[in-house]
Amino acid sequence: MHKISTSVIKKDHAAKMGGSAYYVGDYPSKGVLHSSFIRSPHAHARIRKVHYPALPPGYFSVDYRDITGENSVHVVLDDLPVFAQEEVFYIGDAIGMIVGPDAETTAELAAACEVSYEELPAILDINDAETAFFDYHYGRGDTERAFSEADHVFEEDFETGYQEQAYLEPQGMIAQVENDVLTVRGSLQCPYYVHRATAKATGLPTERIRIVQEVTGGGFGGKEAYPSLLAAQLGVAALKAKGQAVRCIFGRREDMEFTSKRHPSRCHYRVAVKEGRVTAMEIDVRFNSGAFTTLSPVVLQRGIIASPGVYNVENLQVRGRALRTHTVPNGAYRGFGAPQTFFAVELMMDHIAASLGQDPLEFKRANLAKQGDATSTSGRYHFPVPLPEMIERVLAASDYANKRAAYAAPQDSLYRKGIGLSLWFHGAGFTGAGERDLIKAVVALEKNAAGQVEILTANTDMGQGVKTTFSKIVAHELGIPYEDIIIHNPDTSRVPDSGPTAASRSLMVVGELLRRAAIRLKEEWCEGQPQRIEEHYTHPDYLVPFNLETFSGDAYPTFAWGVGVVELGFDTLTGANEVLGSWSCFDIGTLADEAIAVGQMEGGVLQGLGYSSMEQMAIDGRGRIRNNSYSDYLIPTSVDVPQLEVQMHVCEYPGGPYGAKGAGELPLVGIPAAFIAAAEQALGVRGINHIPLTAEETLDYLSGSQHGKDKESVR
Repeated sequence: MHKISTSVIKKDHAAKMGGSAYYVGDYPSKGVLHSSFIRSPHAHARIRKVHYPALPPGYFSVDYRDITGENSVHVVLDDLPVFAQEEVFYIGDAIGMIVGPDAETTAELAAACEVSYEELPAILDINDAETAFFDYHYGRGDTERAFSEADHVFEEDFETGYQEQAYLEPQGMIAQVENDVLTVRGSLQCPYYVHRATAKATGLPTERIRIVQEVTGGGFGGKEAYPSLLAAQLGVAALKAKGQAVRCIFGRREDMEFTSKRHPSRCHYRVAVKEGRVTAMEIDVRFNSGAFTTLSPVVLQRGIIASPGVYNVENLQVRGRALRTHTVPNGAYRGFGAPQTFFAVELMMDHIAASLGQDPLEFKRANLAKQGDATSTSGRYHFPVPLPEMIERVLAASDYANKRAAYAAPQDSLYRKGIGLSLWFHGAGFTGAGERDLIKAVVALEKNAAGQVEILTANTDMGQGVKTTFSKIVAHELGIPYEDIIIHNPDTSRVPDSGPTAASRSLMVVGELLRRAAIRLKEEWCEGQPQRIEEHYTHPDYLVPFNLETFSGDAYPTFAWGVGVVELGFDTLTGANEVLGSWSCFDIGTLADEAIAVGQMEGGVLQGLGYSSMEQMAIDGRGRIRNNSYSDYLIPTSVDVPQLEVQMHVCEYPGGPYGAKGAGELPLVGIPAAFIAAAEQALGVRGINHIPLTAEETLDYLSGSQHGKDKESVR
């Protein structure tokens, strides 16, 4: 184990454990204006007239007419309006706000607003969607010939549902104009995303906008793009408030109902097999984007790049579409499109193996990619693919082979068991040339006269520990005490743009820039004098250039790898399932801190198990999200998984600090396929091609009424 891997006390440990950590909701509300939204009750409608009630002194309304810049939120395509103007496109679409000194009164006044609508047809299911925001195609080889020469051709469909990020702290921000500068404080992942969006909506020059990340109670992708919308709305309100602070802290129901989720998906796979090997795949991926694009293009890109899985498929045709529906816009969630397609491809491989009378694991092993093989986008696996060694470790830890054989025998008892295994990767960093052409990360180190060094980056700590790992890297290179490293929450008036806290890039990309900056600072160290060192991103020169138009080249500089086994028990009277054990092995390169890394892996596995089973979120016939509280949207806790074992396999990546690579998203990605594989064995059925799997559906499978039938649409 590298010296850097030794765990230390986290930089924010004392503040969080002692209660002094200051969240945006902790700011005093006295003297601050509160805001309440006027939201559409219709999935799709034309706004005929908005009538505001008589507002008491000190209260005012905010809508599109108050926007001093452009009525669009900067994300990717910028189609999301700050406030709806002529038309609303989903339930919750914001028409305006009421702002004033009392929170209850603003809510009452917002509820009293009368909006006249002309209802329009609403599309709620992607099967009915006619508009594709994005339609990507890529491929290689000769699939037509491969299918014509195949011994067997297999074809199946797979579905995944919504998943709510379920961060502990809801969305929240405070905006205020002070000394001619608009300052927005909030719970957020990407300060410079918010900075650019606020500038566009307000029309203010960038030097007059300041974004401050406060202590953030979880994000998981849910605070990547949505804070840009909320900041734009509050920024417009703050300009109208003329110096008074405007506050918005969501309640849980508002947060769960109107913020972005994981994209529901439908995937169709057609696979050719000849002499026991997969020779071709034709894949059609559809993601439910919701009413606006937000981050759908990049989520979809990652999803379709991952769609052939960890296998060497010489002939490939992939199509991916992000489809418009009149539902809440979907966005980032840990895994970013890959969990949907890895769920499909891993189960597809299981089902093919079963049809051929082969063991699923052996069939997968026979088709694994290895170092030097082409990736799905005709790049290269430049570094070792350690899956064979990782598989052996998980097999030994879980006793998989013996349990698989035992559970394959007929089970007639009221309690049945099954065990499943899945294999996956996660591309580390932004897709293609995004780091080089779009982000262009910059970091800085500032040494004071006393010899303490401050880290200046835009990357945020949401609980994943970057304050700690960044500090360890800089202290290690400088040879100074960890305690002499200073790191605060990002403030765009002070920190350079090192890029977003997303895409499993923070440690691998930004951590490496800090390591290089620390080496330079050590070389140029002047005792007793303040110094500043900056480091700029440089693209690896070994990469096959990536072309987004053709989806060809190296989509990622390297990959992190995962192997997971899930063992389940089912009560056949109630349909309830129990996770008897979960064993996983992960390669994220060198661990920057062992306790942090293992904790991240355990948490990701738990989220994957929740995605598979209990995290059910549906919309009603009008397009409203029904599961909008923790009483009817359940997430797993440690009690739900009594045995959760994680092993770390280190395969160093030379482009990351001390061999580290992307970590945060990997653990969730492949767990659902292992869960459903275990469920299929326990229930004695094949073709549970959807998640989440509910107790009611389990009983249907046991009775035979569900098997072979189309599942009710997942919207």
